[in-house]
Amino acid sequence: MYVLLAVAALALIFGLILGFASVKLKVEADPLAEKIDAVLPQSQCGQCGYPGCKPYAEAIVNGDEITKCVPGGQPTVVKIAEILGVDVPATDGMAEPEIKVAFIHEDMCIGCTKCIQACPVDAIIGTNKSVHTVIPDLCTGCELCVAPCPTDCITMEKVEPKIENWDWKLAPNVIPVKNVAEEK
Repeated sequence: MYVLLAVAALALIFGLILGFASVKLKVEADPLAEKIDAVLPQSQCGQCGYPGCKPYAEAIVNGDEITKCVPGGQPTVVKIAEILGVDVPATDGMAEPEIKVAFIHEDMCIGCTKCIQACPVDAIIGTNKSVHTVIPDLCTGCELCVAPCPTDCITMEKVEPKIENWDWKLAPNVIPVKNVAEEK
């Protein structure tokens, strides 16, 4: 009985110490880095030289170039420049990003799972020694799964705009047109 009371008292004391430490030693995130991270495409592809979008956002706040995000392209550079209040740098050769997703040619897949291990967003499904496939809605087009494939069965396919994946955001100067037939 006394042992249980002693353990409960110790648990209470250590819980209070940990609670106090979590409040007192809390590390605040940089709000500017959070805003920039929200603008980045969250593909975690590493093409910028950082292991993910959050470290790149923190590096931008600390003075790194804002033109390193290949999947985001020019629109992302413009948004980051607006957040930072700087002029948009010249992005020679940086065109509008072409939207691509990985495609696994299943007749060549040997089920080695190397692509699954490389995918940062878990867009590839399959198990060991079985055919894998990509869930296109989850794929960010980072191309990290292409290099580890020993049979070169993964290709990046361009996504053609269809009704399901069309960007419906209107330009700020466009006014939506009302259907006159609906008003009658």
